[in-house]
Amino acid sequence: MRTSVIICVYTEERWEDIKQAVGSVERQTRPPHELILVVDHNPGLQRRLEEAYPQARVVANAHEKGLSGGKNTGVEVATGDLVAFLDDDAVADPGWLEALEEGFQEPDVVGVGGRTEPVWASGRRPRWFPPEFDWTVGCTYRGIPLVKAPIRNVMGGNAAFVRKAVAEVGGFHSGIGRSVQGRKSRPLGCEETEFCIRLAQRKPGSVMLYQPAAVIGHKVSRQRESVGYFLSRCFAEGLSKALVTREVGAAQGLASERAHAMKTLPLGVLRSLGEALRGDVGGLGRALAIVAGLAWTTWGYVLGSWRVRSRS
Repeated sequence: MRTSVIICVYTEERWEDIKQAVGSVERQTRPPHELILVVDHNPGLQRRLEEAYPQARVVANAHEKGLSGGKNTGVEVATGDLVAFLDDDAVADPGWLEALEEGFQEPDVVGVGGRTEPVWASGRRPRWFPPEFDWTVGCTYRGIPLVKAPIRNVMGGNAAFVRKAVAEVGGFHSGIGRSVQGRKSRPLGCEETEFCIRLAQRKPGSVMLYQPAAVIGHKVSRQRESVGYFLSRCFAEGLSKALVTREVGAAQGLASERAHAMKTLPLGVLRSLGEALRGDVGGLGRALAIVAGLAWTTWGYVLGSWRVRSRS
């Protein structure tokens, strides 16, 4: 089994992050078949990477600007049996790739996602920040299975897929995530959610697997530790989910979200309030953040659904 590791990059402002991400791939206990760096319409960064990493394949995004186009470009040039994606601001544990590959032992498995731990810029989790909402900073959140298990969709910055299966269903679609409005605008997402659901719909019986042994650390900037970013990300997720349900239907597009909202979040509020009563003043903040996060996400979905219907 050969795995092509793909890292999509777009700005020289993340040069040190990119170096650390590449270094973590080069230190894997099971080396990749190849490392592909896809540069998102930035010739200067591409030249710098070509000089710094002659052992890697450095290619330009051949599609629409954005993460989906970059991923599709990486898949198109890859020659491995599997394609694994790592965020450009993440660091993979040495056994990351080996753990991902072990998830493909069953023939029905077409995608495997790992565990993504937050690396807070301030050195620790903000006291008000609920683990149930770690998805807002691109990390594994409370409510995901604790053991290896089938899931609806993986998280795009720590995942691997059967390369041929990605091509068969048309790759990642633009028009849902950050590729819509640019990197520095509203923090949209959900490209991988729509892709995983579409893959399962077009290939009945296929399995997406969560593999907690495949661990990466994902850097969370100070800006993303703020309440303002938290609420903005929740609202953007609602907007994105409206676009996802337009593509794949509400039944599957919201199945995991309903379970999370009906079970995990109420338990999170009760847990946080209990912690507050036991003297943890941050518990009250976490309880309020869960309520506010759900409300902002719901409002984003309602507004996004209205926009979709209006455009239709």
